[in-house]
Amino acid sequence: MVIIAPDKLFIQLVFILLLFLPSTEAQNNKDKIFPSGWQAAAQEMVQTQIAERGVKDARVLDVLTQTARHKFVPPEMVPYAYNDRPLPIGEDQTISQPYIVALMTELLDLSGTEKVLEIGTGSGYQAAVLSPLAAEVYTIEIVKTLALRAQEVLTELGINNVHVRWGDGYKGWPDEAPFDRIIVTAAPDEVPPALIDQLRAGGKLVIPVGKYWQELKVITKVSASEIDERTIIPVRFVPMIHPRKTIVEEDLN
Repeated sequence: MVIIAPDKLFIQLVFILLLFLPSTEAQNNKDKIFPSGWQAAAQEMVQTQIAERGVKDARVLDVLTQTARHKFVPPEMVPYAYNDRPLPIGEDQTISQPYIVALMTELLDLSGTEKVLEIGTGSGYQAAVLSPLAAEVYTIEIVKTLALRAQEVLTELGINNVHVRWGDGYKGWPDEAPFDRIIVTAAPDEVPPALIDQLRAGGKLVIPVGKYWQELKVITKVSASEIDERTIIPVRFVPMIHPRKTIVEEDLN
């Protein structure tokens, strides 16, 4: 008997459900996937799925409207790119639901001058959203094929302030620390101490935490010895994994 881990089962169920959605001419003809253009689809996504659910930061909403989410998903997922749902991107990973991307970005409270660390590059979409909102973005992905693909898409889109590393997110990026903000897009059982250590005093960490029951948290580093923690909402993320063998970190750009 094969037992499927709950997180892998969730990803597989998402994929199966998408496969059984009604077929349309738009899905069979890429020129007709977004009849009014992808920008119109992105704008509708932001208005109906994000702004109406309480995300208010105008800069975040504007960036979500201008970021081509369909560039970050596999070809068979393109017709669903502007729906408010996570989508499989391979390697048992997903691109996060747009609302969650917007919410976590808003919780970072960016002014445009910050140095940001992202743990879990995935498709590269979250990093692309952060790019115009921060000074520099450093993003780490443990799955090398995803890291390489994300770097390729980011380069194709002309995004040059995002730095991609293949490595172990639990270690953070010590040679570039401290960071003003850290965002984690996979869920560890507990907050990795290295991330707190690499956060600048006054900085914020936005992270989902938990195994089967996960909560989105905002942790503020008040000082070197004091942190403040807020719980935002229950969430469901893929687990933050440890490497199966030692990784020699590799910067991809």
